[in-house]
Amino acid sequence: MTEEIYYADAAELARRIADKELSPVEVMQAHLDRIEAVNPKVNAIVNLQADPAMERAAEAEAAIARGESWGPLHGVPFTIKDCIDNKGVKTTRGSKLFEDYFPGDDATVVKRLLNAGGIFIGKTNMPEFALWWETGNLVYGFTENPWMIGRTAGGSSGGEASAIASGMSPLGLGSDVGGSIRWPAHVAGLVGLKPTHGRVPLTGHFPETLLRFMHVGPMARTVRDVALALAIIAGPDDDDQYASPVPMPSFGHLGDDLPRLKVGFCAEGPFAPVMKEIQEVVKKAAATLNGMGCEVEEVDLAGWYDRQAQDISMSYFLGEGAFDLDPIIKGREDELAPSMQRRLNQPRPSTEDYYKSVQDTEWLRQDMKRYFAKYDLLIVPTSTTTAFEHDSTFIPINGQDVHGRNSLRITVPFDLTGSPAVSVPFGWSDEGLPIGVQIVGRHFDEATVLHAAAALEAVREGADRRPLV
Repeated sequence: MTEEIYYADAAELARRIADKELSPVEVMQAHLDRIEAVNPKVNAIVNLQADPAMERAAEAEAAIARGESWGPLHGVPFTIKDCIDNKGVKTTRGSKLFEDYFPGDDATVVKRLLNAGGIFIGKTNMPEFALWWETGNLVYGFTENPWMIGRTAGGSSGGEASAIASGMSPLGLGSDVGGSIRWPAHVAGLVGLKPTHGRVPLTGHFPETLLRFMHVGPMARTVRDVALALAIIAGPDDDDQYASPVPMPSFGHLGDDLPRLKVGFCAEGPFAPVMKEIQEVVKKAAATLNGMGCEVEEVDLAGWYDRQAQDISMSYFLGEGAFDLDPIIKGREDELAPSMQRRLNQPRPSTEDYYKSVQDTEWLRQDMKRYFAKYDLLIVPTSTTTAFEHDSTFIPINGQDVHGRNSLRITVPFDLTGSPAVSVPFGWSDEGLPIGVQIVGRHFDEATVLHAAAALEAVREGADRRPLV
């Protein structure tokens, strides 16, 4: 019965609480017990708020008894990445520089989950400043992948991914400037959505750099939970200049048959090398959508070969990112994680290189505009690789050794373009590790992206598998 609770998704928990089949206290206790049993093995939740969460669950239970509803997440636990502010809760941002930082207010997205009746249960681990592709730092150490101890949980929202995948939380928020929601979701077998840039406010998220490429979004075990959370956290606030007043679509159609969408897919192309197992999963997803009545064809993404998104983004990181972080780290460089020190010690781009990156970014954005004039969706791998061993500088792919940052090769482009993109689990490697596919759509068309993701989710093999932790 306890496993039935902690592996239920947020929508199911909310329904059963509303129908008085489960009490909020019972739900919270099941998750706290699961955290006690599993978290020492995976190190995903780094700041557990057990007592306040249980107190709030008791209040939620009393409200149900009075016939009150706090909202669509009444009594449902949620977790938050450690770079998103919670009022009065230590938020280290994965850095010794912020070991004693206690925010004075909740981030906008946290306020909205709380106002929807959700109960905050804990902060999740991340790399320093959320600027690395693996989750580990000098404050809390590495987070393990619950599917295989010793393998990466991805980054930078790896703690969030590990917590949800192992049943410690049904729902959480991550952030994404280069793949930090989708890459961890891929290696953990989750659904992770990077909404359209501007769909969700960034207020209360750190770092305050590269904001025109930064996204906050939901992570969960089901597409419907991601849709539920997006509907709650989306919309402008009074602080984020990028948050756009674009109406939210309805997600009530997610379980319906797909319309005849025109879909392009690319299993490798300019993203090479991509593990052959991952390529096969992408091709299978494309064939599945074709079998559902979509018009599906392979695309080559011509022009992307000469405009590698990782090179573009690195120019921004080493230029703007380093400049913005300078005042924070000055005089305390020796307290930074080795990975951050290595990154910040790299030469900064020349003016010519920087503006070449700006020019290439504009080309990618225009190319996506041209693409979506013809197609409704783009299907690509989420990553070039499955979860690799911790702290791997180089990873083997199809007999070739490539840098670990290659894991973000297929997520970075859609941060640069601001396109909505979701990773949805759809296959397994020979080692038994999850493989996700990435579905990309037009700006502010998360409805079509999630509709296709739900269609794939409904037929994927091994949906009942659980991590061994």
